[in-house]
Amino acid sequence: MITNSIEDAAVKLKNNELIAIPTETVYGLAANAYSELAVQKIFDLKKRPAYNPLIVHIKSSNQLNDVAKDIPEKALKLAKHFWPGPLTLVLKKKNHIPDLVTAGKDTVAIRVPNHPITLQLLDKLDFPLAAPSANPFGSISPTCAQHVLNYFSDKLEIILDGGPCEKGIESTIIGFENNEPVLYRLGSTSTDEIEKLIGKVAFYKNKQNEIKAPGMLSRHYAPKTETFLTNDVKALTKSFPDKKIGLLLFQDNSFDTKNVFKEILSSNGNMAEAAKNLYAALHRLDEAGFDLIIAEKFPNEGLGKSINDRLERATKK
Repeated sequence: MITNSIEDAAVKLKNNELIAIPTETVYGLAANAYSELAVQKIFDLKKRPAYNPLIVHIKSSNQLNDVAKDIPEKALKLAKHFWPGPLTLVLKKKNHIPDLVTAGKDTVAIRVPNHPITLQLLDKLDFPLAAPSANPFGSISPTCAQHVLNYFSDKLEIILDGGPCEKGIESTIIGFENNEPVLYRLGSTSTDEIEKLIGKVAFYKNKQNEIKAPGMLSRHYAPKTETFLTNDVKALTKSFPDKKIGLLLFQDNSFDTKNVFKEILSSNGNMAEAAKNLYAALHRLDEAGFDLIIAEKFPNEGLGKSINDRLERATKK
């Protein structure tokens, strides 16, 4: 089940089977992006709705023209600078990309993952990989092989073990409207970094609940345990005096309360460390049998915006 064999993983993929792969963001559930048969297995296993498109993972920016066309100059600039890395570009798709991958849209989400094992695997294949997060639809994303095993223990023959994910939250997604960049999803690459390279990026205003890219649903990345997000953890905790509570904190928040357990994401206030630890901490809290989870809202800057985005989606009803 959990293995280091890239060769076995490649054989499974060539036979239109599913495997789990490590990336620097989260673990992905991977299949041949050119095969509708293989891609349908992703949707079936995840119970993912067909209106939610997938990200296609390619081996290098040199492969971009294999899957996309009419590529804006700013997209090429972003690809050259950030790939391999946690940035996904939504571009006009080539005709041989199945509509199932793109949820019927004429665009496809693409990135080059920055993980040595998955890059070695891609190098052995003559097709890219469609790979959403390796979890049931809407659940907490997996950031280690054990999380994937806990979700799909009897349904996946191969989970490639790449250790804990370095970034810990999903890629940032940038699309293009009239050749100008639009932010579809906050993620591991900060908008500040992107704007330094290509100038102002507009934030997509979703008025008709249109799903332009993966990860745009209002509820997502969610624990089974009822979860709250607040600027005042102390006050909210005190309003549940008889509940067993798990706290998700940026840094230690010292106050005495009975029946409370703390997960500290970064003892020294490092935002990147907090992002890396986020999902693993949520998994532990969700499995611990608490009555509820209370998460602390992050400073709304840099990666803090991305972490808040995930916590807001995790706490939506």
